[in-house]
Amino acid sequence: MLWVKSFHIVFIASWFAGLFYLPRIFVNLAMVAPGSVAERQRLLLMARKLLRFMTLLAIPALALGLWLWLGYGIGRGPGNGWMHAKLLVVLLLLGYHHACARLLRAFEADRNTRSHVWFRWFNEVPVVLMVVAVVLVVVKPF
Repeated sequence: MLWVKSFHIVFIASWFAGLFYLPRIFVNLAMVAPGSVAERQRLLLMARKLLRFMTLLAIPALALGLWLWLGYGIGRGPGNGWMHAKLLVVLLLLGYHHACARLLRAFEADRNTRSHVWFRWFNEVPVVLMVVAVVLVVVKPF
């Protein structure tokens, strides 16, 4: 079980690195001056590659988490309300990941209507979700 936990943590940390950085690329894309085609294309390429990479990291992170939950029974039974809350956080993270993919498609189609300031705030969402998830797993408040 410790091997599964270890790799789960590694893949979660790696997935979060992408969730932290991709919106930062969006900030830069939102700030690209009109006519800066090369800069825009470079940032779009970086964003596409990062989204693909973080999606590949999310799959084993989720699979290993399911293995821990269903296979080893972690977070099951009475007194494990923290796990239900953590699963909600995971669903929110998946939604955030999906939102990032949609935002990237909007940039690719040159349909972005949001400012770099909006993307700076959007970039904070995974930080808050990570803090909540860590507190739920470590403290197990309920």
